[in-house]
Amino acid sequence: MNLESKKSIVNKSQKEFFEFLTDLENFEKLMPSTIDKFEVDGDSFLFSLKGMPEIRLVIKEKNEFDKVVLSAASSKLNFSLTTVTQPISENSCELQLLFEGDFNPMMAMMVKGPLQKFIDTLSENSTKL
Repeated sequence: MNLESKKSIVNKSQKEFFEFLTDLENFEKLMPSTIDKFEVDGDSFLFSLKGMPEIRLVIKEKNEFDKVVLSAASSKLNFSLTTVTQPISENSCELQLLFEGDFNPMMAMMVKGPLQKFIDTLSENSTKL
């Protein structure tokens, strides 16, 4: 299952936003208002949203300054969330979030809507920085 956010404009340079994303503490600022728990541990962070199970994401790949890939730490959930940025000007960049998950068809049908809403919220909150 592949999902993507709309492209949006972040009012930070590409380098500045890359550095923001690679400091995992900052992901708390991007999370939906329904966040229940958020903990950073080294190169990973754990979060849960109200009514949802906890998920741990680990930095899998960093490509200065245009890509950060986070993947699920659990082998039960096989997915990744990729942040792709392109420079627009000295003080802004374009952001798009790409979600790639390997779910059975029934699970994919159940999680598609909430996941799309989640990545859209992360993207939208990035524009408010």
